[in-house]
Amino acid sequence: MTNDDAPQEPGMATELAATSIDPKLVAKLADLELVTVGELLRYAPRRYLARGDTADHELPEAGSWVNVVGHVTRAEMIPMKRKPGSFLKVVVNDGRRTYEVSFFNARWMKKRLLPGTRLALAGTVKYFRNQIQLSHPEWLILPEATDDHILGTSMLAEMYSEQIEQDPAGRDPADRDAEHVASAEDMDHFSRDIVPMYPATKDVQTWEIWRAIRTVLADLMPVADALTERQRTARGLMTSDEAIHKIHLPETQNDILEAKERLKFDEALAVQTVLAQSRVAAGTESAHECPHVPGGLEDRLLATLPFELTDGQRAVVAEIGDDVARAHPMNRLLQGEVGSGKTLVSLLTMLRVVDNGHQCAILAPTEVLAAQHHRTVLTMLGDLARGGELGAADGATQVALLTGSQKTAERKRNLLDIVTGQAGIVIGTHALLEDHVEFFDLGMVVVDEQHRFGVEQRDTLRAKGRIHRPHFLVMTATPIPRTVAMITFGDLETSTMTELPRGRQPITTTVVPMEKLNWVDRVWERAEEEIAQGRQVYVVCTRIGDEKSNIAAEEVSVLDQWKHLTTRGPLVDRSIEYLHGRMPAEEKNDVMDRFTRGEVDVLVSTTVIEVGVDVPNATTMVIVNAERFGVSQLHQLRGRVGRGRHAGLCLLMTKAKEGTGSRARLDAVAASNDGFELARIDLEARREGDVLGSLQSGGKSSLHFLSLLDDADIITDARELATEIVEEDLPLDRHPELAELVDSILLPSKLGYLEKT
Repeated sequence: MTNDDAPQEPGMATELAATSIDPKLVAKLADLELVTVGELLRYAPRRYLARGDTADHELPEAGSWVNVVGHVTRAEMIPMKRKPGSFLKVVVNDGRRTYEVSFFNARWMKKRLLPGTRLALAGTVKYFRNQIQLSHPEWLILPEATDDHILGTSMLAEMYSEQIEQDPAGRDPADRDAEHVASAEDMDHFSRDIVPMYPATKDVQTWEIWRAIRTVLADLMPVADALTERQRTARGLMTSDEAIHKIHLPETQNDILEAKERLKFDEALAVQTVLAQSRVAAGTESAHECPHVPGGLEDRLLATLPFELTDGQRAVVAEIGDDVARAHPMNRLLQGEVGSGKTLVSLLTMLRVVDNGHQCAILAPTEVLAAQHHRTVLTMLGDLARGGELGAADGATQVALLTGSQKTAERKRNLLDIVTGQAGIVIGTHALLEDHVEFFDLGMVVVDEQHRFGVEQRDTLRAKGRIHRPHFLVMTATPIPRTVAMITFGDLETSTMTELPRGRQPITTTVVPMEKLNWVDRVWERAEEEIAQGRQVYVVCTRIGDEKSNIAAEEVSVLDQWKHLTTRGPLVDRSIEYLHGRMPAEEKNDVMDRFTRGEVDVLVSTTVIEVGVDVPNATTMVIVNAERFGVSQLHQLRGRVGRGRHAGLCLLMTKAKEGTGSRARLDAVAASNDGFELARIDLEARREGDVLGSLQSGGKSSLHFLSLLDDADIITDARELATEIVEEDLPLDRHPELAELVDSILLPSKLGYLEKT
């Protein structure tokens, strides 16, 4: 065999299929988007098991898949009540709580699972009388230091053994495939004092992930380091190569801490490098200069407002005004609480752009919200929005609405107004992104609730500027902590509005346990009391009800809730309508218009009303199966009430049990109206979720070590270093190790997002 034919040591960019990992396991890892060596080795352990270690403090959710390591405290055969036979009931304590584990047809197992036995379990959580139950889970007897073999189900045993010896002595012949024995030489890693536990699924267990990692580490070539020795020393960091080995095969707890610090910095540096490249590249592009035009549409709207702008609104209008007056495209994030007046701020800015002879586009995620924006803008502008009509104000513009469900004649008319420049402000849904939609001179793009759109969609609209790149404003009513903004919007300047306009009413929020039927009855009685005083009610459900779902029995649908309220209970004589995204556009608009006019008492809806819908007379919101929504989403939903003269009421109906994370998050929503505090709680709940994925870039999380709650200093440091490097070497030609770091940390889908931002 020639040198060229010899196996090559894997590097971070090597695909796992080219390593010595079992091909079946490679296919499983691909489901976790672990395709390369770098992606696998930067996959973080969720926690570590050490002798005497305990499990997580928070109760697991019903239906979740858990890995448990503990000691057997009791094992007994229990006769079955309704049919002949018995089952083995084993009680396992992991140091914090007990698990009741049931095995059927397993009398032979009783002599193996003796009190004191150290046991690993993997299974689906159920609850019975608030006690965690695992029914016939995967199991594995963990060896003590003197043991030379292990026993367990094949799924777990095979994760630790290359050589499986079947048919051990003393096994019940009826259970020939139920038990496996691993040879002593395969137990070296398994008997370590510290064992990593990885985020896993039912199909890909933590033990399998660790086995693949050990296989790769044994052959890995030294990992290139993106930091110089001087840069490492100044920060007190070990090399990347050391960190990757120690995070998976630690000898001490200090190994874990030091490795995490380096790997956190690597993740922050990778993201900040790409964002710095985007910022530097954007500085070379040109945009229309749009200074303030005295006496223009902007000034005329301000003169007609029946109220004063808040201090926050004035400050943000000035910030954005400075941006659009420059010859380079604005890239700004405008975040603010529900009802803080972001729409008015964006409208004033758009009028400044229109005053300078250019067009603006608002991209909304739903037809309901697009129609709401259209109505709001027309109402605010009045005669200023009647350009080309008889009796229009001098210098008035036109406001066009473009959606996918418009009739052909209306759509053609609007497309003509857009391409000729007659429409100065264009409001639309995804229909704006279609190839045949052409602007005369697009000067500014406003994206409302940006998390609803994919990268390619936003980029398509920005590319519709003919000569110059349009100014770009992202708006969100979901408050974003500073550290999240630094990661997800690192190339955008940020404006924040926390002050609510005068006149906004307080909102009282209460959690309602759905198992307490008298509480549920009181919810509908309370809704009737509000309606009797001339007010209106939202009822929000998680799903429509005409789809097939594995969780259908667990969640109340829009259609089921509507049927229930219209046929029984205190609301039966009230006007009740439903609204969801699959309805024809005309029906949706008709229902929403009648609710806005006060002709409908109760609107049963999906989250289609989550953002932008403004009905001042709606004072009460009932959210059914509230545990299925995120904290920030609940905060945004309840922002639909309390927008008029009367205080708001939000009732969170839930099946979540006390002591679970879901219930704790609902209690947090009930306890606070501070959107930024709730955003922090939401982020904490999604710590291992995909922050970049919240931007709809697709794929799993690329950030496994970096905490966006705790690592602000690291992110800031990485941002400064990345900016320094990129300003001198935009393509990273002189920094190949840094380029390799970016490739190994950011999955292709994330890198594609960041490059387009």
